[in-house]
Amino acid sequence: MTVTLFIPCFMDALYPRAGISMVEILERLGHHVVCPEEIACCGQPPFNSGYHAEARNIATPVLEKLADAEAVVIGSGSCGAMVKNFYPELFKETRHAQLAKQVAARTWEFSDFLVSKLGVTNLGAKFPHKVTFHDGCHGLRELGIHQQPRALLTNVRGLELVEMTEVSCCGFGGTFAAKFPMISTAMGEVKCAAAAETGAEYIVSSDSSCLMHIQGLLSRQGKPTKTISLAEVLNTR
Repeated sequence: MTVTLFIPCFMDALYPRAGISMVEILERLGHHVVCPEEIACCGQPPFNSGYHAEARNIATPVLEKLADAEAVVIGSGSCGAMVKNFYPELFKETRHAQLAKQVAARTWEFSDFLVSKLGVTNLGAKFPHKVTFHDGCHGLRELGIHQQPRALLTNVRGLELVEMTEVSCCGFGGTFAAKFPMISTAMGEVKCAAAAETGAEYIVSSDSSCLMHIQGLLSRQGKPTKTISLAEVLNTR
């Protein structure tokens, strides 16, 4: 299968190893991976801020570039939800309406693609650490992704997965963190405290934006807990 990999902005800029891990994993599974450099932002920031016309200007070339993709895989529940759930809404009653639906039907978040599409739950990874998993809001709420990453982590040799008792938003929320920094920080501190209660060495997530926010808080607090992307964990040997 030819997989068109959509690397989100945050991953490209701040977590390139996560993107590289996705490529290496998919190639080991025997798939041909293409990653169009022309695809940058999915248009979610202006869309979430109510600027739909501006969002369409950004999203239109992305949609057109993905028109012939056999499968679109995105390393983010947030951006995955934008293309899969919100592109059909964004392009409703436009000349791209049908194309938006077609691309949405072929779009997968990374862990969901591995588990639900390919039927893969064991990648032969080894990560001898105690970890807890953070569910990004869009992946959990919009895409219904919960069990897929856990199915993958369960099969990582040496890994101990401990769930947080407090299931909550990390507080980033894209432009939310810029508009309401104090609320965003307070929410993030709750998330960090919940992770600390598990005794985990690492907080794992599929969303780089969440990891950036959480790691920033942990670093400022002087906490030893580290963050790491799901793809990087699955690519360890």
